[in-house]
Amino acid sequence: MLFSSTTFLFVFLPVVIAVYFICPKKMRNIVLLFASLLFYAWGEPRYVFLMLLTIGVNYILALVCASCRERGKETGAKAAMIGTVVFSIGMLMFFKYSNFILETVNEGIGKAAGFSAPLLNVALPLGISFYTFQTLSYTIDVYRGEVKPQKNILKLATYVSLFPQLIAGPIVRYRTVAKDLDGRTESITRFASGVRRFVVGLGKKVLLANTAGSMVDLIGSMSDHRLSVGLYWLSSIAFTFQIYFDFSGYSDMAIGLGRMFGFRFLENFQYPYIAKSITEFWRRWHMSLSSWFRDYVYIPLGGNRFGTAKTVRNLFVVWLLTGLWHGAAWNFVLWGFYFFVLLMIEKFGFAKILEKIPAVWSHLYTLFFVNISWVIFSHDTLTDLGKTGMCMLGLGGIPFWNNAASYYWLSYLPVLVIMAVAATPYPKRAAAGILKKMPERAGRILGVIAETAGILFVLWFATGSLVSDAFNPFLYFRF
Repeated sequence: MLFSSTTFLFVFLPVVIAVYFICPKKMRNIVLLFASLLFYAWGEPRYVFLMLLTIGVNYILALVCASCRERGKETGAKAAMIGTVVFSIGMLMFFKYSNFILETVNEGIGKAAGFSAPLLNVALPLGISFYTFQTLSYTIDVYRGEVKPQKNILKLATYVSLFPQLIAGPIVRYRTVAKDLDGRTESITRFASGVRRFVVGLGKKVLLANTAGSMVDLIGSMSDHRLSVGLYWLSSIAFTFQIYFDFSGYSDMAIGLGRMFGFRFLENFQYPYIAKSITEFWRRWHMSLSSWFRDYVYIPLGGNRFGTAKTVRNLFVVWLLTGLWHGAAWNFVLWGFYFFVLLMIEKFGFAKILEKIPAVWSHLYTLFFVNISWVIFSHDTLTDLGKTGMCMLGLGGIPFWNNAASYYWLSYLPVLVIMAVAATPYPKRAAAGILKKMPERAGRILGVIAETAGILFVLWFATGSLVSDAFNPFLYFRF
């Protein structure tokens, strides 16, 4: 079930909200747990039990870990922590990477030795990458003594399965919501703030991401004789907008839903396309994932504390895992390595050059290489990626420009401009600047009216688009 579906918007969510606020406070976690399991079972009924098993194993091992630490049995605590890592990563490896490993073996050793291992063809459970990282962070934090173990398994299950962030994040750590699980304060103000944030995310997803995605699909469906270098670049730019508005829109909706129910989730995006370096881009993009790898992989490996060689090694491991986390395919491995190389170049001198040149050039540099990264990201096979890369460079035997390129660039240019502006904080800053120049009372009243009208406008058009258009993909569901 998608957040941006009529079933969710007009059936599931209203019913859950009504039941949640009718029930007494001590029952509200149970309501959310039941609703979250139903939400997950809507798309993956058989894999609900896998998620519950993951919750149960981490619940028990975290209690064992904490008990051993209290009694001074460090070996037992470490064994419990290692046990949860082995179990969780093992489940993730089996369901997400088994076929990739077998295919790689078949292509390499298998061909040379004349055998072919049968593929397992197991389906990928929705959201397994997200909830696995959440349970891992919980047990590791218990081992480190940074959080107390949750003794109520229903509360832990509510945290892991919480439907606003279950399928595609952000990766919410237990420490962020521990107090909210035990006792949170819902209010009309917070609920209204959550609604506004949810509608903004819905608008990003339905009105912007889906529009950009339709451009990508349209160009991708064209026969080779209609294509040109200009159309390949239009498709890559459209996908760059699609993935941002798709994922940041979902994060906005998740954060908004969390607020409606009294939870405070951390931000996941901070206008990454205004970055002036690749390093800055990754401080702004999918921040919950970046901080997770920093705290649970990079720093435990030694971070930058043991010399240049080990720092490079640690960063290589982080970016290899970052690529693989996004998908079990060689294009994701290449995508991770691509960013590793760019970040190393900046780390060892180029970042200082970027600081000295005019901001417009460092910004264009960042956008160009980020755009190329999404070309790598969006292709399932290296063969298709190679073909697209050659065509974008004008080496694919297609014209640089043609009538189709002129038509679609002119047709979509206004939409691209709107997306470019919407991907920045400047509209919000401009509105705040205008209101600031007005008398305080008048500015406050006008601000409320304008914001309410804007939210209703977005909700109206987003709903109309959902009802009339079947095109409503979500890119991060496959992770």
